[in-house]
Amino acid sequence: MDYKMIFQLLGGLGLFVYGMKLMGDGLQKAAGEKLKRMLEILTSNRFFAVLVGAGVTAIIQSSSATTVMTVGFVNAGLMNLFQAAGVIMGANIGTTMTAQLIAFKLTDIAPFILAIGAVLVMFCKKKKTRDIGEIVLGFGILFVGMTMMESSMRPLSELDSFKNLILVLGKHPLMGVLVGLGMTATVQSSSATIGILMALAANSSITLGVALPILFGDNIGTCATALLASIGTTKNAKRAALIHLIFNVTGTIMFMLAFKPVLKIVPMFGGDIQRQIANAHTLFNLTNVFIQVWFIGVLVKIVNKLVPGEDEKSTALVLEYLDVRLLETPSIAVGQVIKEVSRMGKLASENLSNAMGAFLNSDENLMNSVSEHEVTINYLEREITGYMVSLSNTPLSEHQSEIITSLYHVVNDIERIGDHADNLGELAKLKMDSKLTFSEKAISDVTHMFETVKYCVDNAIVALENSDLESAHKAMEVEENIDDMEKQFKSDHITRLNNLECTPAGGSVYLELLTNLERVGDHSNNIAQMVVNSK
Repeated sequence: MDYKMIFQLLGGLGLFVYGMKLMGDGLQKAAGEKLKRMLEILTSNRFFAVLVGAGVTAIIQSSSATTVMTVGFVNAGLMNLFQAAGVIMGANIGTTMTAQLIAFKLTDIAPFILAIGAVLVMFCKKKKTRDIGEIVLGFGILFVGMTMMESSMRPLSELDSFKNLILVLGKHPLMGVLVGLGMTATVQSSSATIGILMALAANSSITLGVALPILFGDNIGTCATALLASIGTTKNAKRAALIHLIFNVTGTIMFMLAFKPVLKIVPMFGGDIQRQIANAHTLFNLTNVFIQVWFIGVLVKIVNKLVPGEDEKSTALVLEYLDVRLLETPSIAVGQVIKEVSRMGKLASENLSNAMGAFLNSDENLMNSVSEHEVTINYLEREITGYMVSLSNTPLSEHQSEIITSLYHVVNDIERIGDHADNLGELAKLKMDSKLTFSEKAISDVTHMFETVKYCVDNAIVALENSDLESAHKAMEVEENIDDMEKQFKSDHITRLNNLECTPAGGSVYLELLTNLERVGDHSNNIAQMVVNSK
């Protein structure tokens, strides 16, 4: 085998994989919110979970990415093993779309498809049109890569060493399974190795009897990505990766036991050998899901036995909704960022209540909890911001990019609310240490202002979490009242100071209290404004 053949094969494979990724990224950006909604409406119904897994994989063009994302969801505690098993099974059906596309033999018009895609990407101003251009361009590149692979493998059929290898694989199908497993585990893409198989078949270099065991082995090899992704995750996430492995190993065993009947059934669907390979891939995964979907409960029990015990409850600071594995599907990750930011907002709101409770009731326990919460809020601010930086470097739609840009400001606003709550905690400590007292009117006014501010904060967070315009407008309307309250209550307090109804030491603390509450209202208004502007 000369070097030119190897270089051409590697170049074709590179273009094939890149085209597949480009097409998947474009589809994902175009699908955007639809993809997010598909996973949000996931229920414990096994059949619906299978459909969701198939749909998501058909969009992102990678069963490995879907499975890794599922491991991420399980790791974040957002999906149970029963749901995960259904999604993983569906992902195996979705990935058969690539092989079916290749079998249409569009290699002759691939350069024209590529040209259309290039024009859309380079000369169209609308981002939506450029996203569609990416899909078309990726589609074209995929077939150009396929043409290169087919061309590079043409001389193979004349080589004696290759002929001998095919004879060995024909006599020992189990070796074919191992070859498929090794190839896919190496390139981390079953679609890529199936593409190589179909390129060989196009030159009549291999028979269906040799191709099928390699194809079955591909399905086991694709589990390597999820298994690697499960390293360092929770036990449940490891179990999800194991479900993927057991599912594909079981399917391969079943099909190898029924190898001769399968070899007779596949040609019955018609088509040339390339189409037969694509059909065999679809038949394998559809049959595998149809048989094993009824035994999801058994699969869950098996992996629970293989990975026993529960994770120890960590006292460390953690992100509840974010996982780096979710970056594989940016449209899902954007939704998860909103959930994590909303969690941070709720924590800041709770801290505000604790700080005010500490001030009004001279409660030392509440005061200590304020400091603890502030540490968590600062941690979340750092981690969420870092995650959003990584997310910004993934293929996002224009709308999603705008959301992430806005969320940078929201995270900062929530962190500032946390800071003001911490300031109130410090004022509570000063009040206790200095034994400061305030008039009933002063306490009544500041309590009323706090309740209004809390209402404003909570509505802003609800608006953020649920994209709720009504709650956003409530927060914005109340914020105007907060500004008026601050001016009025400061004026009233200065009058009380002049009438010697309050002490100067207490007066400065009281004025600082009003200022902090008013600033919290400003930051809440910013969050509500972002929700309104993003619609």
